[in-house]
Amino acid sequence: MAAALAATGRLQQALRRVPAWKRPCSGARTRHRQLSSSPPQPSASAVRTAFLHFFRDRYGHQLVPSASVRPRSDPGLLFVNAGMNQFKPIFLGTVDPRSELARFRRVANSQKCVRTGGKHNDLEDVGRDLSHHTFFEMLGNWAFGGEYFKEEACSMAWELLTQVYGIPQDRLWVTYFDGNPSEGLAPDYESRDIWLSLGVPSTRVLPFGSMENFWEMGETGPCGPCTEIHYDLSAGVGPPQLVELWNLVFMQYNREADRSLQPLPQRHVDTGMGLERLVAVLQNKHSTYDTDLFSPLLTAIHQGCRAPPYQGHVGVADKGRIDMAYRVVADHVRTLSICMADGVYPGMTGASLILRQILRRAIRFSSEVLQAPPGFLSSLVPIVVEILGDAYPELQKNRSQIVSLITEEEGAFLSCLERGRRIIERTLSQLGPSELFPAEVAWSLSGNLGLPLDLVGLMLEEKGIQLDSAGLQQLSQEEAQRRSQAQQAKPAEKLELCLDVHALGHLRKQGVPPTDDSSKYNYSLLPNGCYEFGTCEAEIIRLYSLDGVAIDSVGGGQRCGLLLDKTCFYAEQGGQASDRGYLICKGQQDVLFPVIGAQTYGGFILHEVIAPETLKVGDQVQLYVDEEWRLGCMKKHTATHLLSWALRQELGPGTEQCGSHLSPERLRFDVSTLASLTPKQLQTVEKTIQEAVGRDEPVYMAEVALELTTQVPGLRSLNEIYPDPVRVVSVGVPVASVLAPTSQAALHTSVELCCGTHLLRTGAIGDLTIVGERQLSKGIIRLVAVTGEQAQQARDVGQNLAEEVEATVARLSQGNQDIRMAQQLSKDVGRLSDTVDTVVMPQWQRRELQAVLKKLQRRANTAIRKLEVELLLVKVAKQLCEQVPGTSVLLLSAQAPGKVLCACQVAQDAVPTFTAETWASVVCSQMGGKAWGSRVVAQGTGNTGDVEAMLNIARSFALSQL
Repeated sequence: MAAALAATGRLQQALRRVPAWKRPCSGARTRHRQLSSSPPQPSASAVRTAFLHFFRDRYGHQLVPSASVRPRSDPGLLFVNAGMNQFKPIFLGTVDPRSELARFRRVANSQKCVRTGGKHNDLEDVGRDLSHHTFFEMLGNWAFGGEYFKEEACSMAWELLTQVYGIPQDRLWVTYFDGNPSEGLAPDYESRDIWLSLGVPSTRVLPFGSMENFWEMGETGPCGPCTEIHYDLSAGVGPPQLVELWNLVFMQYNREADRSLQPLPQRHVDTGMGLERLVAVLQNKHSTYDTDLFSPLLTAIHQGCRAPPYQGHVGVADKGRIDMAYRVVADHVRTLSICMADGVYPGMTGASLILRQILRRAIRFSSEVLQAPPGFLSSLVPIVVEILGDAYPELQKNRSQIVSLITEEEGAFLSCLERGRRIIERTLSQLGPSELFPAEVAWSLSGNLGLPLDLVGLMLEEKGIQLDSAGLQQLSQEEAQRRSQAQQAKPAEKLELCLDVHALGHLRKQGVPPTDDSSKYNYSLLPNGCYEFGTCEAEIIRLYSLDGVAIDSVGGGQRCGLLLDKTCFYAEQGGQASDRGYLICKGQQDVLFPVIGAQTYGGFILHEVIAPETLKVGDQVQLYVDEEWRLGCMKKHTATHLLSWALRQELGPGTEQCGSHLSPERLRFDVSTLASLTPKQLQTVEKTIQEAVGRDEPVYMAEVALELTTQVPGLRSLNEIYPDPVRVVSVGVPVASVLAPTSQAALHTSVELCCGTHLLRTGAIGDLTIVGERQLSKGIIRLVAVTGEQAQQARDVGQNLAEEVEATVARLSQGNQDIRMAQQLSKDVGRLSDTVDTVVMPQWQRRELQAVLKKLQRRANTAIRKLEVELLLVKVAKQLCEQVPGTSVLLLSAQAPGKVLCACQVAQDAVPTFTAETWASVVCSQMGGKAWGSRVVAQGTGNTGDVEAMLNIARSFALSQL
């Protein structure tokens, strides 16, 4: 027993210290050694397919496609980083009971994952070793709501690995959770015994603590013990070298905000196995980069660069970090392609900023280390599409856009990279032998040139120079403090009530049905054009305090959460702001209980209410929506659909909505496009919408089976999970006609899946104008629009400004002979520019006026400089006359090629026989110009290439007059 315990201890140490797929010798590349006695190597595609078919055909799992790497509903997550992300609503108990997601029981898929930022950040490790990746594929199978649990999950995993993939059992080790007494968690002996029953020797079943074998979604949320399957790289030669292959997580608990653990209402199985790592095992490779997921890319890199072939070296053996650069470029171009195919583009914040860092890191390694020609990185995209396109068709669909974006970004960054390199070199030349690289310089390189700080650090590391990390950290803290202070200066956000997983589980356990909110669609259009909104009578079935505790009553002006059996309030979802309004309690008709908003949680609508007097569970209430607020939302939502349709009409059917939000004040619409819309395109989009509004087309809405919508050509649907039946909103064409098998109606009008509230006819929109436009990130433009009276006001402002700009153009065209007038004109142009930049007006008109004003400002500044020179010439002439009384002076000053300025002053005793105005006019007329002034002082302009000849004319005329 003592010997066995000692062996286990040594293996635990080995597990903790052996990096994934680390070579036995890091100093030189070793020959590939057989890692498995399995038959010839399957392709990565075959490995992926075998996994999916195993769970589908043998164990009845539903295959679901990979979710986008852009998180759909998790603002705290930059990228989808695990296979379970798209199933979070199930784990949290917040899934809409009408949705397909709620009907999932056992599913399997291959999920695209990106780990670059936050808790899981592998970016800086990529390239340094033979295993880390920023993008990888996670093979997973799930069982929800207790469909199956530990025994079935372990048995399926063991069968797949040993019988389907043929991995020798003696190469596999497993670990299980050893418990945590401080949290009251017992060891997971159930998992241990399952593995022993499957024939795994006890010497290869190892216990581990919370760090290794207790999986948590985040700081809070579902969690549970896990059991991991490891693969032994050593093949029995020397000590075991274990790497994790598959993680089976058993969701049993929820981590509360106070760090306590509470049992979940339902148990789930969540497993994940990295495809790249599995393929390395099955293809007998020591490195994931040696598999057919990467080898075509590495070959293409060698063929397109001036670098020696890839050797697979790491550490000191990797001279010049050539092999590291191969791995970085191969990994990063996969990540870039996957992310861009899913609509994440390089930008300035969040996930877009991370993607920009990845792109620039790849550009730097390809151009400076691998000596790749400009534009090389984008040439690798077709290789990625060839490798992964069958599994992820969006790569094929967006291939040309990805190539275009990478090409554009590469061209823009290369010049910045060169400038940054020169700055680094100059700074280094000024440092002493032991000095640190200044943090301020690194910060400037990042902020001003866009060189990611990790890249700056890496460039310095290659030169053997250490960065002032402490100084950099201080700068970062100061920046964070400034941002925090700026945020604190804003009005405090209201505390939002919510129903957590336990509250939802309790409601369902008691058989409380989801809130009936069908009354939100209970409104009609009267003959006079007004809308009539029905009220709703309901019963209070639950009350919650601000901290989420269920209570029996509330009052005294307190805020609370109100759960009703039914409601006519629209809960915030689909980008539409929630309704506002009030309710009255039977018996208290003269007391209004304001409803601040409503949110939906797993089919239950929670109303946030202020209770000036007592409200009790069981009270009967009557609800009234704020009709103006609701109508404003309806106008904006229908306008949003028309805007989406008009953009596709103008920019093409591939134009995609990337998000929206609307309230009665204005609507915001994010659209995927490679370039900003031109003023003409903006005008055309507005005109298309105005025509639809002018036709006062009917808006049809109907709930239909989700399956019936899948074959509608041109149907717009977002990356969301829709309930079944689903609500279809069609402008101008009845839903039944849209769904007809031969109908092409959806190609010619707005048809979308949408749960929002809409107008019944488009005429109530009145007008729409786009008043704002900015680039969120590469390829995504945010448009802001207003409707109705706001739109007309914006047009009036625009028209007034256009007239003012036109008048300013006329003033400048008249020319100015007085510098003060010119300076005032320049100020007026600046004022107009500021106004045009900031007021609410049509964006197309703003862009046109901005262009005009920019030219005007240049012309005004040029005129001022010209007048300043002329004024200086006049002053010099005056000074010369003062120095020699009785003298007359004429000066010519050559300016731009051929342009000549003239200034003269005539002695008082010479007039009226000889005047300055006449003198200047004679000379300037000879130069094809003009002059102005008085009898004593005058000035003018002209054009000549022979200033000396003009001076001779001036001298001859003066002598003839004196």
